[in-house]
Amino acid sequence: MDRRNFMKTGVAMSGAALATGGSTLAAARAAAQGSDLSFPKDFLWGCATAAYQIEGAVKEDGRGQTNWDVFSHTPGKVANGDTGDVACDSYHRYKDDIALLQNLGVKAYRMSIAWSRIFPEGRGKPNQKGIDYYNRVIDALLAAGIQPNVTMFHWDLPQALPGGWQNRDTAKAFADYAGFMAGKLSDRVHRFMTVNELRCFTDLGHMVGTHAPGLKLPQGQVNQVRHHGCLAHGLGVQAIRANAKAGTEVGIADNANIYVPVIETPEHIEATKKAMRDDNAMFLTAVMEGKYLDSYLSAAGQDAPKVQAGDMAAIGSPLDFVALNIYTPTFVKANANDPRGYTPLPHLPQSPRMASPWLYVGPEAAYWGVRAVSELWKPKAIYISENGTSADDPLNSAGTVDDGDRIMYLRNYLGQFRRAAAEGYPLKGYFLWSLMDNFEWADGYGKRFGIHYVDFATQKRTPKLSAQWYKELIRRNALV
Repeated sequence: MDRRNFMKTGVAMSGAALATGGSTLAAARAAAQGSDLSFPKDFLWGCATAAYQIEGAVKEDGRGQTNWDVFSHTPGKVANGDTGDVACDSYHRYKDDIALLQNLGVKAYRMSIAWSRIFPEGRGKPNQKGIDYYNRVIDALLAAGIQPNVTMFHWDLPQALPGGWQNRDTAKAFADYAGFMAGKLSDRVHRFMTVNELRCFTDLGHMVGTHAPGLKLPQGQVNQVRHHGCLAHGLGVQAIRANAKAGTEVGIADNANIYVPVIETPEHIEATKKAMRDDNAMFLTAVMEGKYLDSYLSAAGQDAPKVQAGDMAAIGSPLDFVALNIYTPTFVKANANDPRGYTPLPHLPQSPRMASPWLYVGPEAAYWGVRAVSELWKPKAIYISENGTSADDPLNSAGTVDDGDRIMYLRNYLGQFRRAAAEGYPLKGYFLWSLMDNFEWADGYGKRFGIHYVDFATQKRTPKLSAQWYKELIRRNALV
């Protein structure tokens, strides 16, 4: 058949499809996409935020100072001199924010507790006004039919703790705080995450210096800070279990470095899993295996962390779930000439990325993050505790935000999460980051991750087009 006859045949087929109400075209589209775009029936849809990023009210009701209060008020540390002093004022406007959640139709909300609202000095006498605040928030969520999923630590460390994460005692102080709050909340909160993103609050704060407390320590001290972070998680798991009501689920929210096979063949897939295990050796691998890999310790040499008796047993405390913050991938290939057996591929200047320079686009990270964690460590359940994107989000002349780029990002990533669920990996829920624009750490208010636009001068919240999209996805429980 020559090209002209082929085109005639194609036109005829298209005409037939139109004549039959497009049924042939619809069937072809269904076959191409997979006829069922739905998620599991009981899939948990939610949104996520963090205390310092949204609450504000930093000097109200007995809240103690945090490392981020100090850091953000240090000239040159945060873009535009922004601070979290007011943020989204959610401390006063939490009822408005719960109404946003209700309108979306989500059934869960991932929130964090500000440690310094409970223990202004990091330990010692609890602050009842802080406890009362979180009781009000949780009761209001439950009244709205939304289950709170609580993160105990999302980077805002009480400044009064001597030495911060360089001090081993901080891990013990965290466990005391986590156990105390679990005892107060577990009659209504049934899922707790200990700490958020070990790699960020350790490395960015103590090696790179771009986050609080802004240090650039020698490698041996960095490795010790990492160990203290892992130990805080492990002791926190034990303390929550000791103080919470029976049936309470405990896990971690981690931003493991996610690797993706450049080609889905057995050798590249095995290389991917090895890279995932090796590169997260000081964080998620240690948590899931209760040990540091020999390769990590050998490479660290005299800089290896000092580990005391019982530390690794605590760090490896069994978890009820693993929650993953997934944004961007690193592609990897098998390489017999590399001593590791694999070679990560560099991000290139032309590699696609979103508004944040670090946020390279690679939807496959969604699938391979879930699959690799599942196959390496076989957790009982996996949740996506964060996924989303920054975008340049100006209000248009109609007073709305048409953030098609965010919808593109979310649609592609959620398609890959759906693939993982459809293949039987234990993915149970998804928390979109973020419910609303907020204080984006060292980027201040310049990078907007929310599906609701926040006018920080007036605190008015406006649903973006992505909020409508997410609402429809939840309504259908299927990719749209």
